[in-house]
Amino acid sequence: MLQISRNVTIPDSEIEMQAVRAQGAGGQNVNKVASAVHLRFDIQASSLHAGFKEKLLALNDQRITKEGVIIIKAQQHRTQERNREEALARLSELIKRVIYVQKTRKATKPTKGSKQRRMDSKTKKGQHKALRGKVNY
Repeated sequence: MLQISRNVTIPDSEIEMQAVRAQGAGGQNVNKVASAVHLRFDIQASSLHAGFKEKLLALNDQRITKEGVIIIKAQQHRTQERNREEALARLSELIKRVIYVQKTRKATKPTKGSKQRRMDSKTKKGQHKALRGKVNY
């Protein structure tokens, strides 16, 4: 069970993981051990809320295929378990991006006191600069 938030969880049965050989340098270990992990998550077949599914499908992310499947490949670590954890963390982060809606900013007006302080500081700076001019005797 992958816990995204207090209210949103994904059952393990909806997440498909497959161990594959990692790419790149690593010597004999990379040739012998299947330490990389391919994670597949079908958005349409998942138990997520319909609104979250729509937002996920609307994301402009290269990890989401046209069929609506999220594919994440984790191969940074030497062990399969660490790569599995990293893949799940990336999936969780992707879904969190959709779940949390940022509050809209309400425009506020500056207070009367802050306006007065601003004008006072401008006047003071102007007077200070005026003192820098030539001195007439």
